[in-house]
Amino acid sequence: LSDEGLSMAGGTGSTPRRVFPLRYLLCASGDFVKVYSVSTEETLRLMGGHADLVTGIQLNPHNHMQLYSSSLDGTIKLWDFMDGIPIKTFTVGSKLLALYAPASAEDSVFVVIPKKDTFQLVSVKLAKGAGQDLEAKELSVVLDGVGASMKHIAFGREGEYVVSVKDVNLQVYFFKRKLLNRFSLSTLKTKGGDNNFSCVVCHPTEDCIATGHADGKIRLWRNFHHRKEYTYSTLHWHHDIVMDLAFSVEGTRLLSGGVESVLVQWHNESSCQKDFLPRLGSPIEYISMSSDGALCCTLHTDNRITIINSNLRFSRSIQGLIKSRDVKTGLVVDPRTKALVLNGEPGHLQFYSLQSDQQLFSLDIVQRQYIHQAGLKQSDLVKVAFSARGTWLATVEESEEVTDPELQLKLWFYNEETQSFKLNTRINSPHDNHITDMCFRDMNELEEDSLILVTTGRDCVFKVWVMVEDTDPEGNVSWSCDFVGSYHNYQATNCCFSEDGSLLAVSFEETVTVWDSLTWDLKCTFCHPPGNIRNICFGRQTCSKYLIGATDYGFLCCWNLLTCALEWSAHLNVVVLQPDPLSEHIAAVSWLSKESSLFVFKPNEPRPIYIQRNLCKEKILLAAFVPRDEPEIISSEKYYWLRRSQLFFLTDTQELMTLSTKSLEERLTPSSKQLAVEESLPVTPFSLLLGKHRRQQAQEDTELGKPVVHNKQEQASPAVKELLHTPAHVLPSASFLCTIFINSLLISKENKSAEEIADEVEVESEKAEDDSDEEDVTEMEQEDTSHTELLGEMTCKLSKSQEKELRKIRKTDYSWISAF
Repeated sequence: LSDEGLSMAGGTGSTPRRVFPLRYLLCASGDFVKVYSVSTEETLRLMGGHADLVTGIQLNPHNHMQLYSSSLDGTIKLWDFMDGIPIKTFTVGSKLLALYAPASAEDSVFVVIPKKDTFQLVSVKLAKGAGQDLEAKELSVVLDGVGASMKHIAFGREGEYVVSVKDVNLQVYFFKRKLLNRFSLSTLKTKGGDNNFSCVVCHPTEDCIATGHADGKIRLWRNFHHRKEYTYSTLHWHHDIVMDLAFSVEGTRLLSGGVESVLVQWHNESSCQKDFLPRLGSPIEYISMSSDGALCCTLHTDNRITIINSNLRFSRSIQGLIKSRDVKTGLVVDPRTKALVLNGEPGHLQFYSLQSDQQLFSLDIVQRQYIHQAGLKQSDLVKVAFSARGTWLATVEESEEVTDPELQLKLWFYNEETQSFKLNTRINSPHDNHITDMCFRDMNELEEDSLILVTTGRDCVFKVWVMVEDTDPEGNVSWSCDFVGSYHNYQATNCCFSEDGSLLAVSFEETVTVWDSLTWDLKCTFCHPPGNIRNICFGRQTCSKYLIGATDYGFLCCWNLLTCALEWSAHLNVVVLQPDPLSEHIAAVSWLSKESSLFVFKPNEPRPIYIQRNLCKEKILLAAFVPRDEPEIISSEKYYWLRRSQLFFLTDTQELMTLSTKSLEERLTPSSKQLAVEESLPVTPFSLLLGKHRRQQAQEDTELGKPVVHNKQEQASPAVKELLHTPAHVLPSASFLCTIFINSLLISKENKSAEEIADEVEVESEKAEDDSDEEDVTEMEQEDTSHTELLGEMTCKLSKSQEKELRKIRKTDYSWISAF
């Protein structure tokens, strides 16, 4: 956490009248470093530059407006996070697993690097130089055999010593004395105890070390300057591993967190004096304190940051994409908000905004308390489907029983007044076995008769659900089963509707069946053995006559619905088949030779229009096309299929990826790109009055028919924008920029309007008429010569009388001709 202050001076004195605190939360996220606003929870900046995972971030102890970051790409970057620009890049060469920047270190930082089968803590001398990219070659080993996690190393007060924990061993190295003390605990696990270290932290003002252990105990070590006379006391509340520890700024309080999702505050190192902040939602992985001690934040396993006040009261929460244990619902797009919908917390649906990179809200589907206990069979969310307009939501929840699961089908209606989904119908045991797929018919929802839901199950049937009116006088509706279909007692695996909703395709193991959605008559069947059908989808728009299917044996097939014949097939191990709802394009992701490859094609053309091999090393499990708000302007035909929709992937490591022609920073919301100072400045009465006056003047000019002239400075010049938004310390001197800036504000003569030119000619003619007729001929010739030099060669020269006649013709009003 970084705290800065913005002061506003009042009166004639220098004492600030009001202080507006600006607090920022810095967070490593993938290859980037994010800067959040603590007050608004908004992403202010996204600092990118590392080529691999960011493994550590530390504030510069000598300048708290700067930040160090380390990465697996072997570089250390120094950032000005207020402006979001990199200052220096130091190349170390080895993978950096953790980063430390104690205040006692001058021009150096400490990093953890791999060394054969172990890890080392080394000191890196940060070279000084004029360039931005420098090499850090001076490395000195401090400790061998350290842990790879950042929580396994801590620096003591004033940087006098460094502590490292690994397994049951604790090492303390004193820099001045160059002394190394080692301490070990018993490896025997008695009475459920486990002495393995999990984290370590040092007291800020005293010689005290706090360590967390796998059995939930906290040990406070003292007198560790001596190898034999050391002592420790024990605090115990956690029933499982202590995941992180943090001392308050003054050192009077110790914070601990673990799998219980409870933040524990210990007072005066006493087990009798402790406070709790329970029900934080998920296990606590990291704890961080602000520099002034007013706030602390906790990072949770569900990718959430919780901001907590010093009195242990919840303040705010920043929720990212929740990493669920298993994304059984797939990637679904909410038609209303265009948010990505998938499994979140156990029994919940998360609605994730791709534009703001934050969770919009979480919907509790199961509505049961989840118990964190291994081996306990509980209900979870497995299937989700939205209607075309997003007014209806269908969910399926089932218990973890394999043979006889408890199933529930729920239909939710979106309430415009409460702006949330409300449960409409609950159906117990809709199928006798697991539900494999479901989909809505995408037709006009204004006609209630056209809205139907189809579910398929391992009980070898598919069911059609329709809305019926209740008998109560309020005229409410509910859902009931209208039709049950089957095919040769095969298991139903997939289902989808055609674009116009007239046909339903249901796959039964190796066979695809096509049904009439009005009469539910079986129209035709398709088969391409060997292998069961894994995915099916209809073509759209000009390719609506095609049906696409992928089999377990790696075949991608395209059938023509008019001729009922196989159009073409390709041998690809397709694991994901995703059609674009706004175009004819279909994306197929294959998994071959431990690589994920992307193929984009149209069903009427067997040759792909886009191929991206080795898309990623991880296996892609799910994909979704998300419609854009406005079609994107793409110059390259190679990426023209991304014009109306953007493709997102989810890997087996639950990383969300996208294929885009723009960088991630360019796709942030405009509000996130604003400067932090601009967002915090209040709107003054003078600015409101001036803006109101300008709007009134512009409206009056428009009503009177006056032409509105836009000055050059009002045209959002990139040069002026760059000048106003570039940090002052990296700009050239003001004397150098003054001439360039003033010239950029001047109106060019080349941009004069026709009326301005006519006015100038009229003024010149009046002056000419007032002149004496007895002008010197020589002066006239000189004037003509000067005009000739400016305008180029002239075919003939006019006499004085001819010029006067020409001026009169120019003054004549010919506007009456426009009436004809």
